[in-house]
Parts: sequence; C-alpha cells; structure tokens
Amino acid sequence: MKTDATLHIDFAGEEHDLPPGSEFRIGRRGDLVIDDNPYLHRDFIVIRFTDGFWWIHNVGGRLPIQVTDRLGLLKAVLAPGARTPLVFDVTLLVFSAGSTTYEIELTAPIDGYLPESAQPSRIVASGETTMGATDFTESQLLAILALAEPLLRNPGSGAERLPTSVDASRRLGWTITRFNRKLDNVCEKLERAGVSGLRGSTGAGAANRRVRLVEYAIDTLLISTKDLPKLRAEAMANAAVRRGRIDGAER
Repeated sequence: MKTDATLHIDFAGEEHDLPPGSEFRIGRRGDLVIDDNPYLHRDFIVIRFTDGFWWIHNVGGRLPIQVTDRLGLLKAVLAPGARTPLVFDVTLLVFSAGSTTYEIELTAPIDGYLPESAQPSRIVASGETTMGATDFTESQLLAILALAEPLLRNPGSGAERLPTSVDASRRLGWTITRFNRKLDNVCEKLERAGVSGLRGSTGAGAANRRVRLVEYAIDTLLISTKDLPKLRAEAMANAAVRRGRIDGAER
C-alpha cells in the first residue's frame, strides 16, 4: 500500500475521499448514511487506515459483507466482527439487509494483487483424462450468460437476483421452449463431467439448478463480463428476424 494513498468511496453516486490516518463509519448513521432500512445496522462498517493498510471492519452483529475485486474473480465473506485489509485497487462491498442489496465501491492506488481474467481450459471427460467441463455451443453459452447477467454486472450480489427462465429467454429474444432445451443440454453435459446439483426442472429444483449453474459458470470463468455484449447482439438479431417475418407477411 502506498502510504500517501487516498481511499475513494462511491455509494450510488455519493462520493467521499479519505486521507490515510482517517476513520470512516457506514450504516444507518455515521459518515455515510446508507438507508433508513430497519434491517440494516446503525453501526455496520468501519474503514480505517492502520499499519500501512486500509482495513474494512464489520462491526455489525448479524449481516455478512461480500468482499470482491472488480472482476468478481476473488470473493470473501466478512462475517460480523471480522476485518480484512484492502488488497485490490478497486474493491466492492456487497451486502443485503432485508430484501435490499447494496454495493459500495472502494478505490485506492494499492500496490497489491491485480486480478487477471484468463480463458479457462475446457477439458473433455474421457478415459483417464481429468474430469472437467466439456465444450459448449455458442447458443448454450448464451443461455448461461442470460441467467448470470445480474451477477456479472454486480459482483458479489446474491442468487435472489437471478432471472427466471422466462425472463432469461425474453432477454435473448428466444422462445421459452428453446431456452429450456439449451439449459437442459448444458446441465446434462456438466453432469457427465461430474458437476453436481444440476437436476430439477420444476419449482425449487429448477431454481436451485439455475443458481448452481450460474455459480459454477462464474467461478470457473466459463463466462465473464467480457461476454455481456453478446446478449444485446443476440436480442437485436432475433428482433430483426421477427421484424422481417412481419414485414414479409404484410406484403
């Protein structure tokens, strides 16, 4: 950590700059008042500069904090009473209180760990080969991407933000039948490769399957934020096809 580093805090457009040696409190009261949400602690997060590092301290009694880098590659849970130093140039603090999820971005010129996103190897499971994920078609990856979009855009957020299969299919401009078929194919491939928790087609089983699939895809870098523009491109392409069909029918 550079000893002259100023920590920049950004919460929904409200910004603060902290010089080294200062202390900053966040909660329903403090230097940054987040919300009057009764599920949120009055005193929740304390940020202070100690021993050459910025430290995040969860001083609440019940709520955990997800601490992640800006790419969502490394994640940690800061339990009540725990503290951790900042080791990324950009760190996201994500936490939920009741039904509301909050995100705070911390930026400082830290000479620490710089996360790098790499393309994972896709190993085909056969014979004596190491068990791993098989290859996927572009449309299968799009199905995963549509489900994972909220978590990719908001690293550290919870599974409650995942879309339903109906919403994910609309995002792509697909029919729900096509989306479910692609999802089934993906889950079958991963199950054959030894990934558990991907069974279930109705009710809670379907929801759990989506959560498990998205967690696996993000954790193994099967998809990443770099893939997100593909969603809009797919939706626009399908919209153009539909417009062409309508124009042709009208003629």
